[in-house]
Amino acid sequence: MIEFRHVSKDYGTVKALDDVSFTVEPGSVTGFLGPNGAGKSTALRILAGLARPSSGTATVLGRPYAEMACPGLRVGTLLDAGAGHPGRTGREVLTLGALTLGLPRARVGEVLGLVGLTERESRRRVGAYSLGMRQRLGIAHALLGRPEALVLDEPVNGLDPQGIHWMRHLLRDLAGAGCAVLLSSHLLHEVEQVADHIVVIGQGRVLAQGTAAELGRDGGLERTFLELTATTARTAPPK
Repeated sequence: MIEFRHVSKDYGTVKALDDVSFTVEPGSVTGFLGPNGAGKSTALRILAGLARPSSGTATVLGRPYAEMACPGLRVGTLLDAGAGHPGRTGREVLTLGALTLGLPRARVGEVLGLVGLTERESRRRVGAYSLGMRQRLGIAHALLGRPEALVLDEPVNGLDPQGIHWMRHLLRDLAGAGCAVLLSSHLLHEVEQVADHIVVIGQGRVLAQGTAAELGRDGGLERTFLELTATTARTAPPK
């Protein structure tokens, strides 16, 4: 499972996270929602060992990510689809990832097929990829090790409707195979379609959590989200 236990993060006088606690169970998808600046990316960076909490713990499969012997084999992460080296081809990026994890080169072809990148597309340099292709490449990289937990930050950005539909089914299939999936997104409707559990965060605090049905009971998830975050969003709600 993925677990945040009373996680806080301070940057000087700014409190980016304030006592955040929630869990993502194996075999489930949890949607992580909040307005810009709510603290979502900070939380995911802490979970992936890229930042340290000021207090509390964030663990994956029972341990902090940074303390795992080879975390890439058990935990897949996509925090920035634009982070790939623009001068390398998609296949080169995945091949380097596979070799780093001690995986056979054949795994590269398998994950390319999983995410729908053709052989011709895999031979193109990443700098020439569209945002949607970068997302697919980043997801392929996250899936190299057949992860037991998957952490995705805005993975549907740049995807067309067919790509979003594909992503929805991919995440449900992974959860059905026992993977714990944590998904950050601004697309409320898509999260509502795919998530078993939803966590809403604002100004670094958990504002609500529950199933999509529970949070959308009175007027839908969008209305609930807007009401919960009305005082925490960067822009004032319309009158």
